[in-house]
Amino acid sequence: MKMFLSLTQTDSLVLLLPLIGSSTTSTAFLVGITGVLAPLLEETLFRGFLMVSLTKWFPTPACVLVSAAVFALAHLTPGQFPQLFILGVALGFSYAQTRNLLTPITIHAFWNSGVILLLTFLQLQGYDLKELLGAS
Repeated sequence: MKMFLSLTQTDSLVLLLPLIGSSTTSTAFLVGITGVLAPLLEETLFRGFLMVSLTKWFPTPACVLVSAAVFALAHLTPGQFPQLFILGVALGFSYAQTRNLLTPITIHAFWNSGVILLLTFLQLQGYDLKELLGAS
């Protein structure tokens, strides 16, 4: 379980721990913000604007890598850069293949929502989320 959770944005999640599983309302807001709003905004910015703009000067694979790196850096979680970069690459190539922002938005939304819902489930089962996330 810890391996899966290490693939998440652990630093950011630590800040959300007091809200996770505390109430149905807080979980709904977390899923709404992290599972809907964040993917819409981030994919519009990183794939819809940045990646598309870069394709005017560079080949698509290079644009995917640059947009993935900026995506990972923008999360301000240096310890999670590799995982976020890989997620950004997957999101970038999904957009490059479909040329439809709904594809990376949907993947991103399922990823973020899945993490919040999994952590909520684990919290309700009595697991210590700080311990699972390796947070102090």
